[in-house]
Amino acid sequence: MPPARRKKRKTGRVLLVLLLVLLVGAGAMWIYVDSSLRRIDALTDYEGRPADTPGTTWLLVGSDARDDLSQEQKDALATGDAAGRRTDTIMLLHLPDNSAAKPSLISVPRDSYVPIPGNDRNKINAAYAFGGPKLLVQTVEGATGLHIDHYMEIGFGGFAGIVDAVGGVDMCLEEPIKDPKAGIDLPAGCQELDGAKALGFVRTRAFATADLQRVQNQRKFLSALATKVKSPGTLLNPFRSVPLMFAATDSVSVGQDDHLHNLVSMGLNMSDAVTGTVPVGGTPTVPGAGSVVQWNKEKASALFDALAKDQPVPAELLAAN
Repeated sequence: MPPARRKKRKTGRVLLVLLLVLLVGAGAMWIYVDSSLRRIDALTDYEGRPADTPGTTWLLVGSDARDDLSQEQKDALATGDAAGRRTDTIMLLHLPDNSAAKPSLISVPRDSYVPIPGNDRNKINAAYAFGGPKLLVQTVEGATGLHIDHYMEIGFGGFAGIVDAVGGVDMCLEEPIKDPKAGIDLPAGCQELDGAKALGFVRTRAFATADLQRVQNQRKFLSALATKVKSPGTLLNPFRSVPLMFAATDSVSVGQDDHLHNLVSMGLNMSDAVTGTVPVGGTPTVPGAGSVVQWNKEKASALFDALAKDQPVPAELLAAN
């Protein structure tokens, strides 16, 4: 056999071996990350639970958990030292089976005044304080009529870690935002937010409409983060994609039956979602609960009905939120 042909065949075998090694290594890493995800018992059956609805619905929860942060990290992220866990962020992400509908990312204001099983009516974030993820899921399902298929929860430190793992996220601000409580002093204009600044941006309520503006900022940032995550600069760059996977392992809690491929699907679809807030009817003060958010019953029912039927959400239910 001519030397040139032998050299070509040898090179081909070397490349094949290298490819197999890379594939096995990637598969082993995927299995390791999947098995390392924090899983919690959030989705359980109970009497009267809504039947399975078309499409896939996630409940996304951002908690104010600080128990995994050192004092130095708390100071750097301006989280304070409050004990316990509450839900700073509650969102519904619906991924439709219907090709005519787009994914929908809907904010549920944390002060929404709803029935909490076994606890009368209260702010929806109190459900988490009363009974953890299980009671929060049951409360959301009861208030919306939607069947929750997947659950994801992330704390302060985990959120900042994921942002840093992708190298920061670009945001354009129409006005400057200064909030010492959230540890931010951001100028107007386009800029890159690192983990600490991003956490402050999604936490701050220093607006005339307080939480209602905050949930808009949260959706805006999550869409930008999802776009960054699925960009070639992240997915094809091992110095970004590998730290991102390990950051997710360290910071994200999911339901017992959730896996890494579920999280990947969620992240890839989030940037294409139409977004809005559950339609608000008023913000009265209620004895024993303080200032609360009451939903517009007619519009909220129409919103949840469209999601439950896997139909496109009418634009008028989202335009003003």
